Amino acid sequence: MIIENSSPEPGPPLSDRRARSLLLRVPEGRLLCTGFALAMIYILVLAVTTLRSPELAQELVGMTAINILFGRAAAMSFGYSVGHGHTLVISVNMIVETLLVLLIFPLFVFTWQHLVEFAWLRKPMNRLHEVAERHQDKIKRYGVPSLFLFVFFPFWMTGPLVGCVIGYLLGMRLSVTLSVVLGGTFVAMAAWALVLYEIHDQIAAYNPAASMMLVIILIVIAVAAQVLRGSRDNDRSGPH
Repeated sequence: MIIENSSPEPGPPLSDRRARSLLLRVPEGRLLCTGFALAMIYILVLAVTTLRSPELAQELVGMTAINILFGRAAAMSFGYSVGHGHTLVISVNMIVETLLVLLIFPLFVFTWQHLVEFAWLRKPMNRLHEVAERHQDKIKRYGVPSLFLFVFFPFWMTGPLVGCVIGYLLGMRLSVTLSVVLGGTFVAMAAWALVLYEIHDQIAAYNPAASMMLVIILIVIAVAAQVLRGSRDNDRSGPH
């Protein structure tokens, strides 16, 4: 287990000028810039695809949006339901989840350290921190292997973003955290691909149109999980 320090504490607010100068000097700032650059490339690819094959572009945008809103299982299921194979489905979902990590995780760190202060970021970042904090004791005992398994198994709110925040709170090096979290995510995605493709293949043998029902079921499960989690969060923050 590679731990440099434990539970970094938020620092005092910085002046705007100092904050801007620090953003590009810290690893998380460079990570955010990399995320923006890759996001622009991905958007450019989608734009070119729209010109050449509008139907394919719509399917890629749909897969991207479903992953962001409802998770990888629903997104991959959608990709298989419209007839794509492993290469495209896995690649698109890997790109989307990598971009989410590169863009959102640095924003969490900057918000936690008061390098940036946006009112609209405070609530989601606080929730991300609370979820990670509830799970970090499970990871702390065994370190890297536990973090990998935490990201690999498809339980709700055990995705790469929460994994990155847990690694940060435990003081793991950024390179180690990203390698373990993204590695676990990609392996989990390959496992999802095998299971979902087999399910879609079986369903399509009976009724090709029925495969879209699996997408709807997975979306409903994701929404229900979000509602239940929100209800539990409200119970915890209710009157004491």
